[in-house]
Amino acid sequence: MSTQLPVLKPADFASDQDIRWCPGCGDYSILAQMKKVLPKLGVPQEKTVFISGIGCSSRFPYYVNSYGMHSIHGRAPAFATGLKSTRPDLSVWVITGDGDALSIGGNHLMHAIRRNIDVNIVLFNNSIYGLTKGQYSPTSPVGSVTKSTPRGSIDYPLSPLSIAVAAEASFVARSVDFNIKHLAAMLTRAAEHKGTSFVEVYQNCNVFNDGAWDYMKEKTVKLDNSIVLEHGQPLIFGKDAEKGIRLNGLTPEITTADDPNLWVHDETCVDSTPAFLLSRMRVPQFPEPIGVFRAVDRPTYDDAINEQVENAVAEKGPGDMNALLRSGDTWTVD
Repeated sequence: MSTQLPVLKPADFASDQDIRWCPGCGDYSILAQMKKVLPKLGVPQEKTVFISGIGCSSRFPYYVNSYGMHSIHGRAPAFATGLKSTRPDLSVWVITGDGDALSIGGNHLMHAIRRNIDVNIVLFNNSIYGLTKGQYSPTSPVGSVTKSTPRGSIDYPLSPLSIAVAAEASFVARSVDFNIKHLAAMLTRAAEHKGTSFVEVYQNCNVFNDGAWDYMKEKTVKLDNSIVLEHGQPLIFGKDAEKGIRLNGLTPEITTADDPNLWVHDETCVDSTPAFLLSRMRVPQFPEPIGVFRAVDRPTYDDAINEQVENAVAEKGPGDMNALLRSGDTWTVD
């Protein structure tokens, strides 16, 4: 009897639900690349789970033919922690947005990352609250004029990648919704990583924040405003690949591509400082990196907690809930 798994195709992961995103939304691109990546991972549909919070991005589980949960605002990492800890055989994805993850969900996100739970977190960053119709979000630039900030936002924005690196994420990457080959590659790398993988995707909200990432997209400027990270390669960018990045101590500097002191990217560096410096590079001072910022090996929370359970059972035998409830100080209420 053959136990070979069926060969899956992207169409196998397409659900029968009507997609309720605005026409032209960048979410369509992310969904399309995810459906292309999933069949290549060799994980059955019934072993794949998507968990989301609240927001436009969080409709994602409806649109993938797998198990999924549209959970509570900002709490998707907590649900994913419980699921992966009790079902380590599952491939668990957290789909979230800049508002869902970094506002009400900031604490859950940070602790899921530092624990290094073996889940994949994909954060759609459109720098706006789209579902609630255009209020500024934790990643909106200072001065953003929105429905909730008619005179311009005075909040300093958060960097999702800086938070992930500061929380010692073992895998950190960034891509953009319109660079489909690169996006698919980052999702694949994230899925292959053992531990928490955190992928930020620059995603366009064409209704409430259209063009937010045009400086990374337009042919006339994108090569000067972005830099592709490749492990073991120097940081070079520009229309003619004529510019590079070097480090002056811990300060990045723009130089020429023939500078012998160019910064060579090492995604496996155990020290998270280089990845953090890369996460702080922003237009217009520097080109913004896309690619894998950090990929290191660390023990995972779900492996550790299951090992503790196994050791406890080996030492004390299987648990007895009835005995536990009647142990210690008990009393009867008449």
